[in-house]
Amino acid sequence: MPTREIHPYGPHRDQWGELFLPDDAGSGAPVRGTVVVIHGGYWRDRWTAELGVPAALDLALQGWAVWNLEYRRAGSAGRTGDGGWPATFRDVSMGIDHLANLGANRVGDPEPDADKILDLDRVVALGHSAGGHLAVWAAGRAAEAARRGGGAPAVRLAGVVSQAGVLDLSAAHRLRLSDDAAANLMGGPESALPEAYALADPMRRLPTGVPVLAVHSREDAAVPFELSEAYVAAALRAGDPAELHETAGDHFAPITPGAEAYETCRDLLARLLP
Repeated sequence: MPTREIHPYGPHRDQWGELFLPDDAGSGAPVRGTVVVIHGGYWRDRWTAELGVPAALDLALQGWAVWNLEYRRAGSAGRTGDGGWPATFRDVSMGIDHLANLGANRVGDPEPDADKILDLDRVVALGHSAGGHLAVWAAGRAAEAARRGGGAPAVRLAGVVSQAGVLDLSAAHRLRLSDDAAANLMGGPESALPEAYALADPMRRLPTGVPVLAVHSREDAAVPFELSEAYVAAALRAGDPAELHETAGDHFAPITPGAEAYETCRDLLARLLP
């Protein structure tokens, strides 16, 4: 069975991740690469990283290292929450970059070798729903830093598999998806916060130069198929490698091992990290 280690990447109670490693990791057997799992839940704090555990276990059994990331989320049911813009985005950035430290700080490893356990040149993200939005947003960090003259991220994503991702933030806000979850995340409507929405919307961070493979079903009642369709079309126009893979099932099929949609996602990860 895979080993499981919880590691904080910051002082807040929600700044942590769970590292899943194949049972032979570090024994000379190569790890296929690292998958950062970013859970969904429309950015609200009622949903946690527990959503990512089934996929993390399955992928670790297939030979990947998996970093199941928790982050501060916006409130729900009348609660304010500690996340939202920009805290949620900072956490995702910090959490991904923390992979640079994990190999050298593994519990119980007297002679760690980060390069053998976690190859930082072979890191991709798997994000579901709002986690798809955050994964694709994070994939654009290096390109955005280059455009704005900021510092490059410590860990660059080599690709993203988006599972029914909320890839068009403005559209999500316009459609008031999940009781206006986008405004809840951002702290207000786009009309009042145009610059923040522009920074937070993957549609407006193109090109990234990072492959995005979007998996979505037209049967999805929580996140419209058209959001993935619009993002892939915009990415291709911007010159980015992007693909849209139409699959079957409801909103949770992409994170349910054994479901057709999940198997499609796993096959696409194998393309990114053969």
